[in-house]
Amino acid sequence: MYNADGTILGELRYWTRARLGRAHCALCDITHGSVRERPEWRTSRASLPVPFQTYHRDDQPDAVRVAAGPPPFVVAETSSSIVPLLGPEELEACEGSPDALIDAIKDKAVRLGLTWSGR
Repeated sequence: MYNADGTILGELRYWTRARLGRAHCALCDITHGSVRERPEWRTSRASLPVPFQTYHRDDQPDAVRVAAGPPPFVVAETSSSIVPLLGPEELEACEGSPDALIDAIKDKAVRLGLTWSGR
């Protein structure tokens, strides 16, 4: 879940504030360039054995909202619950790298004993 709102005004507000150093989202840094989704993110995302959906603060499902802490974060949807995977610090540690994010997701899933159920 991005630390930004998904409306046109929300996206514009985030973009402007980020350029002024007043807003930051480590997940945005990984998945997007200055304007659009990064091609290297699309390639990395495709390597996951499950779909990866993104949400914003204002459009996330309630189950996601209650499962995790402050944005940005990544969760896994299992057959029985939403499981927090990565929080702001872990996303920041990816240093803007899509491949590092995929590795972090896979590593955390293994540590939590989660298995993939395919696309």
